[in-house]
Amino acid sequence: MDHVIDLDQAAAEITARLPTWTTSGHSPGPLTWRDGQAPWPQRLETNRTLVADPDSVGLRILGADAWSELQIVLYRGGWADVDALTADEVVTEGPRVVGREEFGDLLDSAVTRFLGPGRQPTGG
Repeated sequence: MDHVIDLDQAAAEITARLPTWTTSGHSPGPLTWRDGQAPWPQRLETNRTLVADPDSVGLRILGADAWSELQIVLYRGGWADVDALTADEVVTEGPRVVGREEFGDLLDSAVTRFLGPGRQPTGG
């Protein structure tokens, strides 16, 4: 598989957004990594150091409303699997992603579209 996108940089895009998602009431799970050199069936690892040749990084986020869920997996070949479950629909998309900023935009738009803004933080 071609290396179109650096998955460690993509993971940094995810990590930068975790505090905002959590503050909004969403529940992001751990990042999952798949090793392209691992024998089939390839396990998903949550510890990046166990993955010698990452070919995907993914994340599952539960929405603040407890009814919605979003899963995004980015592959180093330059595409993503976006799967969303809301109270009204099930959506599967496979957009092309060729850069770190484009992946960040995909994260932002998918969370907004499928999970909504979440709850707004209260000031104290």
